[in-house]
Amino acid sequence: MKRSVVAAAAALSLLAVVGGATAQSRANVSRQPIQVGANTGEYTPTGFSLRDQVEITQGPNRLRADAIEGARGSGDQINTVTASGGVYYVTPNETIRGDRAVYTVSNATIVVTGDVILTQGKNVLTGSRLTYNVDTGAASMASSAGSRIQGVFYPQGSGG
Repeated sequence: MKRSVVAAAAALSLLAVVGGATAQSRANVSRQPIQVGANTGEYTPTGFSLRDQVEITQGPNRLRADAIEGARGSGDQINTVTASGGVYYVTPNETIRGDRAVYTVSNATIVVTGDVILTQGKNVLTGSRLTYNVDTGAASMASSAGSRIQGVFYPQGSGG
């Protein structure tokens, strides 16, 4: 388990990028330690795998899931981090829930699929696929065949 935590901590420094929608909060988060917790884990030549009540925190940001895996490309760099089973990602500004999430390092994008819920303050948007750019905070929600995107938005100053 010790090797998996070391490998996961190195790979999960990527989550500093996944941290927040604004450059200021992200810069603050990226300087903070990464904490990893899981019931089981392993390190392999192709990446790492953490299972059973996995939680990763860095500063105010948290990623929880039943399982989180990191995959290496060429070299020692982690290319993707995949979370599955009860995915819950929260920053100071957003909360994203879904069944599965794949974070791609090269384009700083996380794609959450399944029953997706994006919450920003009181505003809520639901769909089946959310693409979220962690550098800009831009989000794009899509629906699957036969379903629709749904949302509730509160104008500023509405008190609701």
